[in-house]
Amino acid sequence: MIKIGVLAMQGAVREHVRSLQAEDTEIVIIKKVEQLQEIDGLVFPGGESTTMRRLINQYGFFEPLQSFGRSGKPIFGTCAGLILMAREIAGQDSHLGLMNIKVQRNAFGRQRESFETTLEVQGVAEDVRAVFIRAPLIEEVGEQVEVLSTYNGEIVAARQGQYLTCSFHPELTDDFRLHQFFVTMVKEANEQRIK
Repeated sequence: MIKIGVLAMQGAVREHVRSLQAEDTEIVIIKKVEQLQEIDGLVFPGGESTTMRRLINQYGFFEPLQSFGRSGKPIFGTCAGLILMAREIAGQDSHLGLMNIKVQRNAFGRQRESFETTLEVQGVAEDVRAVFIRAPLIEEVGEQVEVLSTYNGEIVAARQGQYLTCSFHPELTDDFRLHQFFVTMVKEANEQRIK
């Protein structure tokens, strides 16, 4: 049995919980720092990255989240979660700085320019449903970062070791394959730690 946490600062927490359901997997809604010690993987949901960072600071999550990220346990960041994980954010200071990427906030425009599309995501499927809402994009990737998906030539999903990110909201669709890909990452990382 593995445990995957969903950070419950803001965003589509319930939708992520639904998307992560899998055999031998318990989902934990993370509201306290101590809960990080109980889990094998963590999801940063979408939302508003500046607000999320303020709440992370307010509730004492900043250093524990960085430590969790450096521990080798997998983290999946969607939309604002992607921004939290980036080492560099165009035009502003970075947040957790875990992943070797540079991101641009709100790169796809405002709320009214939101859209849904189908993407090929390497290692997952050729037809993953993706909802873009005030979405960021990955402007640059550094060493060890694998580009998993692009939209109109722009990078919208990537992986670096135990870190998985996407610009869009897979949790707002009935396509759970990207979440199940992350569940598999957590199971594999857990097996490696047990060895």
